[in-house]
Amino acid sequence: MQRDTTAAAAASEIEQDADRAIERLAGMKAEIGRVIFGQENVVEEVLIALLAGGHALLVGVPGLAKTRLAETLGTVLGLTEKRIQFTPDLMPADIIGSEVLEEDSGGRQHFRFIEGPIFTQLLMADEINRASPRTQAALLQAMQERKVTVAGHDHRLPAPFHVLATQNPIEQEGTYPLPEAQLDRFLMHVNVDYPDASAEMEILRLTRAEASHKNAPMPTPLRQETVFAARQDVLAMHMASAVEQYIVQLVIASRKPAAYSQQLAGWIEYGGSPRATIALDRCARAHAWLHGQDYVSPDDVQAVAADVLRHRLLLSFEAEANGVTPDQVIRELLALVPVG
Repeated sequence: MQRDTTAAAAASEIEQDADRAIERLAGMKAEIGRVIFGQENVVEEVLIALLAGGHALLVGVPGLAKTRLAETLGTVLGLTEKRIQFTPDLMPADIIGSEVLEEDSGGRQHFRFIEGPIFTQLLMADEINRASPRTQAALLQAMQERKVTVAGHDHRLPAPFHVLATQNPIEQEGTYPLPEAQLDRFLMHVNVDYPDASAEMEILRLTRAEASHKNAPMPTPLRQETVFAARQDVLAMHMASAVEQYIVQLVIASRKPAAYSQQLAGWIEYGGSPRATIALDRCARAHAWLHGQDYVSPDDVQAVAADVLRHRLLLSFEAEANGVTPDQVIRELLALVPVG
């Protein structure tokens, strides 16, 4: 009886932590909006990726506050944060660390591992496509397994561990396109667009205020326990079997588009993998939780579908020649696959 009472109290405390996290994150979205103007959707999508325990790729032209967004989120969520500027001469050891030979007072030599900047909770990989494929590959194991292997020894990364990478879509000189295997490691591919006129006016005013040392105070960071409780609540969100079936059918439709439309079949070369199914499930749950819902609906799936699938669909030469975009293909998939 005592054990049951203790378990019920623990469950109640976790539920209260999660409820407080929803309120705090809803308020923090507004607080972040005082620092990052005109990117409300981007802020929400990145929060969804972090709540779902994944990584996000932010794609947008320079000057859209992608780096500042990562720094602000690190502060708000109480995560340790480090930034790496990816360049063509960056080596894998510059990211994951390396072993050095040391000699103790007795003259015995041994290797000691020196951790690289990847040993953090939120890694900002700035302009990730400027590094060579070899250096990009250094992130593959870390992003999937949350550990790195050096000289045959595994080194666990801090928990939680997230990568927020940025990429410039217009400047391709001196860049190395991310391979499909690495793109698939990102839970979400978020497009960062220009702010509207009113948001840009606020950016102008904020810049003047910063120059005058009148920065707005940052909100109090969340406790790590609250963040973990929020994640558990996201995973526990109720999802009906019909919604699960809808997620599966969406991904299967991307692999077998001819069953829905010959035009769609002509656009898609390769569809989403099972990792896309898992990503849709997690992100839909996080979207529903962030909006204070008790269950996941098809609307939540549709809200995150573009950011989850746009980097996982390989379009045909015909589609690229005709200017068809991944977002256009995803809209067609959502229109053709029945709900329920």
